[in-house]
Amino acid sequence: MSLAPYVPILGLFALAAGFALFSVAVAPFVGPRRFNKAKLDAYECGIEPTPQPVGGGRFPVKFYLTAMLFIVFDIEIIFLYPWAVNFGMLGLFGFVEMILFIVTVFVAFAYVWRRGGLDWD
Repeated sequence: MSLAPYVPILGLFALAAGFALFSVAVAPFVGPRRFNKAKLDAYECGIEPTPQPVGGGRFPVKFYLTAMLFIVFDIEIIFLYPWAVNFGMLGLFGFVEMILFIVTVFVAFAYVWRRGGLDWD
């Protein structure tokens, strides 16, 4: 087996790495140096940052539920893509299994919807 077909890909990776290193190394020398208080402050959507309590603030459970919903539906998409690519090879068995999977995820979606997990109030 010859590695010759991979030489252009390796060259492209080397070129990209060289460009990234060059950009990071040169930026401090060619960039503007006009510092002021506004540039050095943390940016939080235009709202002045306020100090947090020492014990840390409590986050509403809604943040965690939103993250978990994102993960559930993201995993669904991850499983749907390979199925769609190999749909012709899987035949009826693959179709039935994916219908069962989609129904299971839809039941979870309907449950979350009924419980108000998708309300942004």
